[in-house]
Amino acid sequence: MPKRDDEAVPAKMQGSYETVVELTDAFCRAHLTAEYADLCRRLAAKLARKRPSPLAGGRAKSWAGGILYTIARVNFLFDPSQTPHMQAGELCKLMGVSRGTASGKSTDIMRMLKITQLDPAWTLPGLLAGHPFTLMMTDDGLIIDAPRMTPEILAGLRRLGFDIDLLDE
Repeated sequence: MPKRDDEAVPAKMQGSYETVVELTDAFCRAHLTAEYADLCRRLAAKLARKRPSPLAGGRAKSWAGGILYTIARVNFLFDPSQTPHMQAGELCKLMGVSRGTASGKSTDIMRMLKITQLDPAWTLPGLLAGHPFTLMMTDDGLIIDAPRMTPEILAGLRRLGFDIDLLDE
């Protein structure tokens, strides 16, 4: 399958990226979904493009565990009410890394890339339809509830100089 633009990586980091993605893909095939695998590939690519890339140091298995743990956190995989669901300890055991390593790498990744829980950029596509942030718009930090705005109101606000963009764009 051809790589998407958000999966492109520098030639220098290609080997590290592929090693990490082989691990996350295999894990997602065995225990999660294709949507999880896609987000993990995108996150690994983003880390590979970062300068200097954190993937250049440390064990690939540790980074793969941290990437999986990050995507799991954002999408509440550890919440028993979710499907699929998996406990954090189980994810780490199946991945072959300690919980401290996966959690620590995940915290580093989330800090480095400013990722938060419910972050629309890292939410599973199947969960985005009901995602509260996809229903909001901003204008220089002012949050507006988009479903309550008619096209006429939005057009009027734009004519008045408000630069309103959807948060997920």
